[in-house]
Amino acid sequence: MKQVRCPNCGFFCQKYGKTRYDLQRWHCKQCKFTFINSYDKTIQSFQSFLKWLFGKGTQKGMVGQGRSFRRHTTMFWDYWALPPKVEMPSKVIYVDGIYLARKACILIACNDTYVLGWYLCRYENARAWEALLNRIAAPIVVVTDGGTGFHKAVKKAWPKTKLQRCIFHAFQQVKRYTTTRPKTIAGVELYGIAKELFHIKTQEDARSWVQSISAWKIKHRKFLAETTTDDNGTIRPKHERLLKAENSLNILVRNGNLFTYLNDAFDFKCPSTNNRIEGGINAQLRAVLRNHRGMTIERRIKAVFWWCYMHSPNPLSLKEILEVMPTNKSISTIYNTMNERSKLEASISTWGDAIVWSDLHFYDKSFNSSWD
Repeated sequence: MKQVRCPNCGFFCQKYGKTRYDLQRWHCKQCKFTFINSYDKTIQSFQSFLKWLFGKGTQKGMVGQGRSFRRHTTMFWDYWALPPKVEMPSKVIYVDGIYLARKACILIACNDTYVLGWYLCRYENARAWEALLNRIAAPIVVVTDGGTGFHKAVKKAWPKTKLQRCIFHAFQQVKRYTTTRPKTIAGVELYGIAKELFHIKTQEDARSWVQSISAWKIKHRKFLAETTTDDNGTIRPKHERLLKAENSLNILVRNGNLFTYLNDAFDFKCPSTNNRIEGGINAQLRAVLRNHRGMTIERRIKAVFWWCYMHSPNPLSLKEILEVMPTNKSISTIYNTMNERSKLEASISTWGDAIVWSDLHFYDKSFNSSWD
C-alpha cells in the first residue's frame, strides 16, 4: 500500500481513525498534525479532456450522453495554452497560417519535429508575423507559402535567415490565373513552365527554367501587349491574368526566394515545399475541428492552442499546466489593470513631465533669485 506523507513536514503518517463521513484520518507523529488525505481528480479530468479533444469520440457516445464529462471538464475551457520561448535554433522552420473564421487566424511555426510557436491575429500581416518570429531563435532557412507581410517581418526579426518560397504554392498561384485548361497558346505554355518547377533539381535546371520564362515573354510579346477598353472607358491589358501569372514568377526569381533549396552551401537537405506544416499540422488541426464541429470560435481557438502546446518541444506536466497557464479571469484582470493605468496616465502627468512653470520662476519682488 502507498504510504501517506504529512503535507506539513513530509514524514510518513499513520492511520488515525475515520471521520463521521467514513473518510480515513491520518496523523503525523513528528509534527502532531492530523488531516484527511483527499484525492484530487482534477488531473484525471484534465487528462480525459485532452484525450477527448484530440480524439474522434463524441460526448453523445459517453455514459449519460456526456453530462458528467461536461460537468468535470468545463473548467478547462477557461485556460489558455501559451507558446514557449524557443532559444534552441533549428536549421529549417516552416510557417503558415490557418483561418478559423473570417477574422480569426492563427499563425504557426514548426520544425521537422515540434510546433515551435503560434500567434492569434485577425489576419496575416507583418506585425503579427513579427510577434510570432520574435519568440523563436532564428533558423538557417524558413519555408513559407508567401503569406501577406511575412517577407517584411522576416527581414526585421530574422535578418540573416534565408527565405524559401514553397514551389507548390508558387505553382498554385500561376494555376489560379491560367486555370488547368488555358484557352490560349501562351496560357498553355506558361502553365507548362510552372509545372516544370517540380522537376528542378540542380542550379543548371534553375537557370534553364528562368531562361524559358524570358523566351516565353519574347515569343508572345505582341499577344501580351494587346489592350481592351472596359465599361468605364479605361484602357486595360487584354490578357491581364497571364501578365499577373508571369509577374508572380518573376518577382520570386528577382528576390532569390524560389531556388534557395539548391544552395550548395547548406550541410543539410533544404526542403522546397511547405508540406511539413500543411500535412503534418494544419491537416491535423482541421481534423480536430471537424471531429468536434459546433464549438464556438473561442473554443476552436483554444483547441488549436492546446494541440500546438502538447506538440511543442517541452510541454509541462498536467499539474504544472494548471498552475502556470493563465485563465480568462486572470487575463481579464490584467487587461482591466492596464486599462485603468492607461486612463490614469492620460489624466495625470508622469514623473518628470509634471514641472510647473511657477516652480522655477518667481515674480515676488521680496524674493531675490540670482539665477532666474
